[in-house]
Amino acid sequence: MGIDSAIQVAQNGLLTALLVSAPVLGLVLFVGLVISLVQAVTGLQEQTLSFVPKILAVGVVLLILGPWMLLQLVGFAAQLYAHIGVIVGP
Repeated sequence: MGIDSAIQVAQNGLLTALLVSAPVLGLVLFVGLVISLVQAVTGLQEQTLSFVPKILAVGVVLLILGPWMLLQLVGFAAQLYAHIGVIVGP
């Protein structure tokens, strides 16, 4: 396995991980920001108030985008298996 192949595999793996995790992380960041603003305005400092909406948001995103995420991961795995001869070498 040459250095070029290793860099390409690592780059594709990181890109796939970024694409799959970005929607969930972005929504959780947004929900956390909104809940923090609500807590600052109302003066409520309850920890579970920020935890429960984040869990619900993650569940909704996984239900909506789960098939797309799985398709991306399966595509990456299929690409790895298709090029296993190049990756491992003779």
